[in-house]
This record gives sequence, C-alpha cells and structure tokens, in this order.
Amino acid sequence: MCGIVGYAGTKPALPVLLDGLARLEYRGYDSAGVAWIENGEIQRTRCQGKLAGLRELLENGKRSECPIGIGHTRWATHGAPTEENAHPHTDCTKSLVVVHNGIIENYYSLREQLKKEGHKFRSETDTEVLAHLIEKHLKDDIIDAVRKTLSEVEGAFAMGVLWKGEPDKLIAARKESPLVLGAGEGENFMASDIPALLPYTREIIFLEDGDLAVLTADGIDITRIDTGEPVNREIKTISWDATAAEKAGFRHFMLKEIYEQPQGVLNTFRGRVIPETGEVDLPEIELADEDIRKISRIVLLACGTSWHAGLVAKYWIEEWAGIPVEVDLASEFRYRRLLVDETVLTVPISQSGETADTLAGLRIAKEKGSPVIAICNVVGSTITRESHGTIYTHAGPEIGVASTKAFTSQLTALYILALFLAQVKDTMSAEERSEKIHALTEVPRLMEKHLEEIHQACTDLSDEFYQYRDFLYLGRHLHFPIALEGALKLKEISYIHAEGYAAGEMKHGPIALIDRNMPVVALVPKDHVYDKMVSNVEEVRSRRGIIIAVAEEGDENVARVAQHIIRVPATTEQSIKPFIFTLPLQLIAYEISFARGCDVDQPRNLAKSVTVE
Repeated sequence: MCGIVGYAGTKPALPVLLDGLARLEYRGYDSAGVAWIENGEIQRTRCQGKLAGLRELLENGKRSECPIGIGHTRWATHGAPTEENAHPHTDCTKSLVVVHNGIIENYYSLREQLKKEGHKFRSETDTEVLAHLIEKHLKDDIIDAVRKTLSEVEGAFAMGVLWKGEPDKLIAARKESPLVLGAGEGENFMASDIPALLPYTREIIFLEDGDLAVLTADGIDITRIDTGEPVNREIKTISWDATAAEKAGFRHFMLKEIYEQPQGVLNTFRGRVIPETGEVDLPEIELADEDIRKISRIVLLACGTSWHAGLVAKYWIEEWAGIPVEVDLASEFRYRRLLVDETVLTVPISQSGETADTLAGLRIAKEKGSPVIAICNVVGSTITRESHGTIYTHAGPEIGVASTKAFTSQLTALYILALFLAQVKDTMSAEERSEKIHALTEVPRLMEKHLEEIHQACTDLSDEFYQYRDFLYLGRHLHFPIALEGALKLKEISYIHAEGYAAGEMKHGPIALIDRNMPVVALVPKDHVYDKMVSNVEEVRSRRGIIIAVAEEGDENVARVAQHIIRVPATTEQSIKPFIFTLPLQLIAYEISFARGCDVDQPRNLAKSVTVE
C-alpha cells in the first residue's frame, strides 16, 4: 500500500503535493518523491526514508511555480526502499513519469521483453515497467499509450502519469486499488485516499475499476480504459474532518485494518497461485526444488501474533507436505541447544522484519547451515536482508499496535508455502491443490461480504461483557491457535485477563475456573472435531459458564448449548476456516476495548515492533 497524489491547477503544485503526501504518509514511509514539468522538461526529486527528507531537499533547492505535478510515498513491495526504487519512475527518454500503487503481477515477463527491445531499467520495482511500456506505445497520443499499456498489464493499479508533450494534463487510472479525484474551482486533484484532498476540496469522485481520468485546471474527463467510452461518476460531498478521513471514517486504525483484511489476503496470494492448474509459483524463496526435497524438518520462528500464525501453519504443512514442523517462540529458541542443520528449513515470521528475538534466532539457525525463508511485511527490513529468500505479505502499513491484517496476511503466505512444499515434494495431487487454492481465493469475498454483520453481533455482545475481568477462549485443531490469538487480542487492547486453551485440555486444569462469572468464547467450526468441541461446550454449560459460541451459519445444534452465538459463513473446505473465525475474535476485542474507553490503537506498555530484547 502506497500513497499517491496529483494536482492540476493554477497555483504552484509542490506545496499541495507535499501537504497531500504528509496526510498519506500512514500508507507508506519507505521513500517519497515528486515530479513536475518546468521549462518543457520533467523535473523529479526523490528521497529514501520519510517525507521529511524529501521536504528538506526541496526546501534547499529552487522552488518551482509549476501548476501541475504528482507525488508518491512508498510502502515497498518490489525492490528495497532506496532512492533508486522511489517513485515517480520515468522512461528511457525522461519525457514522462509514473506513480503507482498496487502490484503488477506480470512485471517480470514484461520487463524482460522490454529489455530485449532496448529499454534500460534503473530500479527493481514493478512500477518502472509501466513507464517503459507507455514509452513503447507513445507516438503522439499519451492517453492512447496509457490505454495500450494497461491492456498488457495484469494485477492491480492506481496510477498517475505526466508527459511533457502535454504539460497541462494529468492522467489517472484505477483497477483494484483505491483512487479518488477532487473537484475544485480552477484546480483538480488525484489521491489514493480522501485525507490528502480535504484542505482543498470536499467534492470527491470515487473512480471505479477500469476508469481512466484526464485532469486539467479546467475539468475532469472520465472514460473506460478498455473502450474509451465516456462515463459519469457522481461527485460526493465529504463531511469528515482530516483525522477521521485518515482512518477512512473508521473510529480507529485497528478497525480500519480489520476491514482491510480481504484486500490484504487478496494481495498476498495474487500472482502466486493458479487455481485452474493447482500450481504455486514462489521464485522469491530462491531455493531449488532439489534443496527443498532434502528438507527433513521445518522450524517456524516467531513471537506473539506471528507465533500463532505459525501454529496454524504447522497443521497445513504437516498434513499437506508430510514434513515435521516445530513452532518456536523466538525468545526461547535462541537460548537452547539447537538441532538445526542444512536439512532443516527455518522460517522466521515477522510483520516488521525487525523483531529482535526473531532476528537473533534467524542468525543462529543460519550459522548452523539452515536455509532461511522469511515471511515478512516490510521490504528491505533486516530479517528480509539476512534471509536467503522472503515471501512478502502485502498487508500494507499496519498502524494499530495490535496486529490484525498482518496476521491474516501471514496466514495467507504460510498457506501458499504449505501448498508449494506439497507441490515440490509431490505429496498432494494437482487436483487437491487446485481445490485448496480455489478455497483460498474465496476468502476475501467471504470476509468482505460478512464483516459488517459479524461486527454488529460483536458490538451487541460488547455492551453485555465489557465489565467482565476474565475470559476463557477454547478451540481445537486449527482453531486452537485462533483461540490463543483471540485471547491475546483481548488482553492487548482491553487489559482484561484472557486465556486461550486447546479445548481437550480443559479437564486438565482450566475447568476449575468456570462458574457463572466466566465468559467462555468457544470456536465451533463444522470440522472433523466438531462433535468433541460441542461436548466441551456442554461441559462448560453444566458448570454454569457463560458461553459465547462462534459457529457457522446453519448450525442449529450449537444454539442448544450456547447462550450467545456469533455466526460466520459456512465453508466446506476446512483449511480456510481459521481466516473466517479470526474476524469475530478481533472485533470482540475491539468493541470491548472501545466500550471500556481504552486507547485501542496504542495500548499501554506495548510497541508496534519489539526491536530490543
């Protein structure tokens, strides 16, 4: 997730661009850049790091009065966070510049073809392909060149283009990545999100997938990318203040990020799986198939929420690939005798890529000859640099301290890794892999379709339960780690004591805690341990525990034993149920925290990334 902004008007563009980027910096802070047209030539300034560095460069240089320009603040997905990889990107002739948010799935094949045709690339990004493709198609019609370019690319994009041949036009286009336009008097705007535009206009146009817009100081023309047919898009007046807009109208970043999970899951599997053939493509792990076949054991190494993701993945990998898996807490892993060698694959899992314990464990495993493949959300972070390969999650920046969308994106990456290992080890047929992939591709739709109704059910429950001091979370099999994650979320942001347990362990101690003052959140998916889970719920009921069951639609049996039920969509494929059952646990924690008046986004004593021991 990156932030883009554009301006076409009558006043100097740079102050508008810098202000807009500042309001979008929550979308990315690896690097930033701006471009404008002056004296008939493209001018460009870029900087690694946060926006302050770019602002300083511009303040120390000559300030432009140019009334048109584009800007970008980057969250890296392809290529390390360096100045060379910072946007805007230009073509060989430096006659045009492009800013882009999204993922070009077929960038590698396009890049190789363009290289053969003589194009010189200066960055590692997928975005630069767009600039060279436009250059290739450009004769004297920039709009036609953009259309032809976008007909060749696969993936998601929100983009802005400037060409010195028509210095009064700013071109914007969108597919599966957010892009809004702002309408003003003698000026018009483009941005990834509404906050960038609020100081200048409240009149907003939401572009739809497949729209292409041309902005000038005098107006906005919108057509379809594929046909060129003109379309009308309604102008909506926005009443948000700037802070609310930064959160897209949500009360907190955490809630916004919960609702961003369908996109995070989609972005993480997009371009890596082929549902029709059951193939998984992970060239980024940089391990040959013969090396993977030699793997005798896998160590998943993580802390906190990432550790819970690893616990879920253990079930997938062992069942599908037949490889024994250990899931280690990084803080313990580094202090014991490690039986790790070149036949043991180590997989550190970290949202930030800077977690101190995970990094230390990675280094020890690597010293012992273990191949290391990281699961990480931040391109160029220390863990990714020190691993042999990385499977990046594409969750975008996560501002809330309590991890939500990073968790489900990690699950997605691990799901794909498990299928890839099964593919290489030939432990699962292509037909079976195809079924699993098809199920995964349904997850974003199921999440998006049911999020609001799940949220409402959790809101209703919070009114009744926010004053309780203790909670118990129960789950079995794949959902035991989800119970652990649900309990952690409640602890983190509401400061209520909560414990997650494997339901079969209840008689080994936790059952002593159950009475009429103990809410028990029971995860009851329709799976091969369903009957045993229902039996555990009945044991809670017989001891007068308060049962909050998370169950699938159509399951009336649970209503017989639970006082409260949160319904989630029913799925026939067991392996994807953890994605869906995670949602109500996040929302229960969120709504109870909000009801208690806690600081949801910045809970006490916690930091987003634990970079010291």
